[in-house]
Amino acid sequence: LRLKEFEESEYESMAEKVGYLCKKYSATFIVNDNVFVAKSCDAHGVHLGLTDMSVSEARKILGFNKIIGGTANTINDVVNRIDEKCNYIGLGPFRFTNTKQNLSPVLGTEGYKKIISNLNPQQLKTPIYAIGGILASDLESIMQTNVYGIAVSGNITNSENKRELLEKFNTQL
Repeated sequence: LRLKEFEESEYESMAEKVGYLCKKYSATFIVNDNVFVAKSCDAHGVHLGLTDMSVSEARKILGFNKIIGGTANTINDVVNRIDEKCNYIGLGPFRFTNTKQNLSPVLGTEGYKKIISNLNPQQLKTPIYAIGGILASDLESIMQTNVYGIAVSGNITNSENKRELLEKFNTQL
């Protein structure tokens, strides 16, 4: 659940509703940025941006049974997230996206290749997902960079035919 610029009470209310639906459909529920909302609605975990709360602080609040993911944009960010013991890393952005203000530098396929190739096998045990501006036509080239997977939001949110787009993503992976 990613709700930028929402009041805490609105965020919590929506989180309760989304949490209910995720339980109903056995979906994993991750709250973006807000550790306290993740805790209050008993989400499966939280995703932390580069300027959000530290992973160690989030662990103190959520405990070790919750998923904590973190954003990265550089090799140093990735190594720091691994050292912080994130459960997964969202590396990006792949390309420009309107879903985020203050966008980090765009990585593209070559950026992913460069970062992934500089990690050792132990570091690669932390799943790294490509994020940011990804289209279905990007899947093949992105997956050749050896990322673990991809995360997509804006392309789906802005699509007029979400079902068709999701089927396209799922058949190309």
